[in-house]
Amino acid sequence: MAMSKPKSVDAYIEGRENFQDLLTKLRKLALSTDLKETIKWGMPTYTINGKNVIGISAFKNHAGIWFFQGALLKDKSGVLRNAQEGKTQAMRQWVFTQISELNEDLILSYINEAIDNEKKGKRVILKRTDKSLEMPAALSEAFNKNKKAKQSFDQLTKGRQKDYAEYISSAKREATVQSRLAKILPMIISGIGLNDQYKK
Repeated sequence: MAMSKPKSVDAYIEGRENFQDLLTKLRKLALSTDLKETIKWGMPTYTINGKNVIGISAFKNHAGIWFFQGALLKDKSGVLRNAQEGKTQAMRQWVFTQISELNEDLILSYINEAIDNEKKGKRVILKRTDKSLEMPAALSEAFNKNKKAKQSFDQLTKGRQKDYAEYISSAKREATVQSRLAKILPMIISGIGLNDQYKK
């Protein structure tokens, strides 16, 4: 069941009982810098001059910091990871499972480097992906039967359309194709991307 989006950072942290201490500590570190605190995409986000620098979040088994231009960080300690290898180009994540893993000085050095990069206007130059979309026959057929789903699909971003097309075309068996179609058609009609839950 999806959680309702929090209205404040306090509400976000209170709603993550397993990682309240950890998130509170990360928040304190972020606020000890020039960063401004806000909520974006339902998570605490920290900006400079209106530009996103870091976010903090908690999931079922871990909490962490998102660096929006993390690919530019030197990462001498090798702590950053790409949440979706091959898809995410700029963003990097630093994951923690318990508060004892927090090295405050090290975290602060990463945050300050990210702030410095943002002040200098540094950006990851995104590689353009192939915009052509190969529509699987099964998905086209489903859209022929469900005009509402087709209309909603056309409103989605190219990236989301591609995710759905690949999801159907990667199914090996007809039964899998049908079960995947049953899963995604309501999502498409609702305007939800296949991987949106991982991007929050």
